This record gives sequence, structure tokens and C-alpha cells, in this order.
Amino acid sequence: MPLTLTLEPSVTPELRDGLLDLWTDVSNAGGAVGYVPPVTREEIRPALVQHFAAMADGRVKLLVGHDEEGRVAATAFLTFNTHHLMTHWLWLYTVMVHPRHQGKGWGRDLLRAAADTARAMDGIEAIRLTCRGGLGLERFYASCGYKEVGRIPGAIRVAPGEDRDDVVMLLPLA
Repeated sequence: MPLTLTLEPSVTPELRDGLLDLWTDVSNAGGAVGYVPPVTREEIRPALVQHFAAMADGRVKLLVGHDEEGRVAATAFLTFNTHHLMTHWLWLYTVMVHPRHQGKGWGRDLLRAAADTARAMDGIEAIRLTCRGGLGLERFYASCGYKEVGRIPGAIRVAPGEDRDDVVMLLPLA
């Protein structure tokens, strides 16, 4: 069964809990979404609250995917630029597919939906994201049309003595 994607769903306690579970499970499975394992829901909660506050301010749009059982299975946050010289592109943050659903093509579906959403927005010409180097994420994003446009060596410290590159990727929408 395919992933059911929804743009800007109502923020309910069920959605909040589903996003916390997804973010925790992805992080604890080694996913590069801002944390290193082990991590708890309570450690992630402040970051999710920040996303919700930005959504309430109209600076962020949530794209969420549910699996066939109605559980939150994927997410991406499309974040507008506030600098007046950069409003023609947006950021894609916290792109996640639950580990139990990886390999089904849902990551590609999520990125395609994010691109379609951005294309429908007035004046948006590109999507920019960053990813943690050393995990093969650059290859995945490249296979979805993103181009590597920058790399900052050792910018992400996952543990003492364990640094990763911060890789900047861009998807032109034209």
C-alpha cells in the first residue's frame, strides 16, 4: 500500500506523538536527523515544538506521510527563507522515513511531493537541504535530482573525534 501524504495537517496530540515516535525511532536506528543514538522523545520534543511554532507563524509547512495503519511514517518540513534576498528558494528539513518502511520507495515519494509542493508556491525556484556526510545520503538525494553544491568538512561532530561533513544539496525546480 502506498504512503498517504498530507500537506499542513492539523496538529493534534496524535500527530505530535506520531512525529515524536518517528523522529526517535529514526534517530535510534542511526538516521541523520539531528541526533545520535540513544535519544529519547523528551530530548527531541523541544526541536519539534520549534517546528510547530514556525508552522504557526507561517514560516514552515509540514508534509507528513501515514502508512496503511494510519501511523506517521514519513515527514519533511519545508521552511521559507526570511532574508529578502533569498525568498526564491526554501529549505527542506527533518526528512525522515520510518526504518520499517525504508526500501519501499517512500523516501522518493516524499521528496517528489515536497518538490511538487514547492513548485506550486509563488516565487519558489529551488529547494536546498543539508545532509550528514559519510552515510550515503548524498547519493540518495542525487538520485532524486539534487546536486551537491557545497561541503563543509568536519562540520558535524557526532562524538568526540568523530566528525562528518555537512553536505549542501540543491534541487532546481525549473
